[in-house]
Amino acid sequence: MADDYYELLGVSREVSGDELKKAYRKQALKYHPDRNPDDKEAEEQFKKVSHAYEVLKDSEKRAAYDRYGPQAFEGGGMGAGGGGGFHDPFDMFRDVFEGQGGGGGGFGGIFDEFFGGGRSSGPGGARAGANLQYDLQISLEEAAKGVEKEITFRRAVGCEQCNGSGAEAGTSKKTCNTCGGAGQVTSSRGFFRVKQACPTCHGTGSIIEKPCSQCSGEGRVMKTSTSQVKVPAGVDTGSRLRLSGMGEAGTGGGPTGDLIIVIHVKDHDIFDRDGDDLYCQIPIKFTLASLGGAIDVPTLSGRASLKIPAGTQSGTTFRMREKGMTSLRGYGNGDQYITVHVEVPKSLTGKQKSLLEEFAKESGDDQNPVGKSFFDKAKRFFDDK
Repeated sequence: MADDYYELLGVSREVSGDELKKAYRKQALKYHPDRNPDDKEAEEQFKKVSHAYEVLKDSEKRAAYDRYGPQAFEGGGMGAGGGGGFHDPFDMFRDVFEGQGGGGGGFGGIFDEFFGGGRSSGPGGARAGANLQYDLQISLEEAAKGVEKEITFRRAVGCEQCNGSGAEAGTSKKTCNTCGGAGQVTSSRGFFRVKQACPTCHGTGSIIEKPCSQCSGEGRVMKTSTSQVKVPAGVDTGSRLRLSGMGEAGTGGGPTGDLIIVIHVKDHDIFDRDGDDLYCQIPIKFTLASLGGAIDVPTLSGRASLKIPAGTQSGTTFRMREKGMTSLRGYGNGDQYITVHVEVPKSLTGKQKSLLEEFAKESGDDQNPVGKSFFDKAKRFFDDK
């Protein structure tokens, strides 16, 4: 019995998009090959949960899954072994819908969207390899300046022993007698002409008499690959980079998929980010706020001087132009916003206390410790009745 995609991800059928993403990340981390080296069961489970998420995160594919079940997507470029062909449950309707609406629109567009990664892309059962996703974590400083990272990941590559044919060296494939090499068989069901994957060759159009001992006829083997990734300045969490041809190898001569790098920028201990702008909070002494002066403040490009005017109030925000993040689109830099908070000393020496008491008398604060603007608004509460 085919796996239930919702059960694979540990969610209910009413799951929201955000909850689905969280559940997938949890399962992907649990079964990721890097965390489970040489564990074939974990590797297979990782492929299953990844495939389930790819289907359920897309609203149209999810609707098709809810209606037709797992058989609608099994084999759609998961990269799993077994030699099974791709079975398209909508092939029975294709002859009816093709030619009605033209121009690649209508149902044709839906078919391509649903099955673009797993449909035959050429004669002989050729299928494009699946795209892979790699989550890359970088620091805010690296995101601001750009960085080059070396990554290591697992992927299916063409088998060198059989050159990707799946047949043992010295042998070859032969044309399937059942479908004549078409990969499909056609029958009539009522008003419909039904096309289904050939049950003999599983849609490949050919039969391997002696499978390759290295890849068991799959034409691909799992391998650890290393690649350099150039991350441009200005990226943010969710930014995606594409490495063409670094995904999983196709089968039957199909093209190799791509590697999609998803960027995750780590939280910073000083700065918060909003687009290209940076924000930080800095505590200052009450004497500086009162008398004014200048302080050194941190920026991603180094230390900078910030002027504090006399009488600065707690919560005041200052803007430092072009001290923020580099724009990913090449529009210069964002700004940095600094909010100051005035610190009140919690303990005083005798001399400090005496000086402040003298200041309070001199300024009248000993008689009117509350700000005048507030007192004017609230004085009616203190009038004798």
